[in-house]
Amino acid sequence: MFQHILLPTDGSELSAAAIRQGIRLAKSIGAKVTGLCVMPTQIPFFYQKRMPKEALEEADQQVKKLAETYLAVVEQGAMEAGVAYDLVFENSEHPYDEIIRVAGEKGCDLIMMASHGRRGVQALLLGSETQKVLTHSKIPVLVVR
Repeated sequence: MFQHILLPTDGSELSAAAIRQGIRLAKSIGAKVTGLCVMPTQIPFFYQKRMPKEALEEADQQVKKLAETYLAVVEQGAMEAGVAYDLVFENSEHPYDEIIRVAGEKGCDLIMMASHGRRGVQALLLGSETQKVLTHSKIPVLVVR
């Protein structure tokens, strides 16, 4: 059975629901969880001008605070359930790559994540990190809708 579940979050309610279900699963089988939030890398250019260092640092701090808010759902749920947990924050332009990398690095044997259920043109334009994880991961992925 699974011993370590990765719970990626994008801060959405769907993601929070997947986290709650992941924590319930972890508690029922005696597994631990790792919460992961991947935020986009800050790009230091804005309309062909370099952004001031202070503005980039402030943006980084805001992104970290937002990620902490998202990861607090994992922390609070795991603490309430008595499940061992770890929290990871990463910056990347390709969240699915980081999800797969962190799962391998942390020794996770299951990735449990939400799907927004986008279809058609919306899925094509917005992409689906869940679909990319499903396509590229060698670790089992459980999708929560």
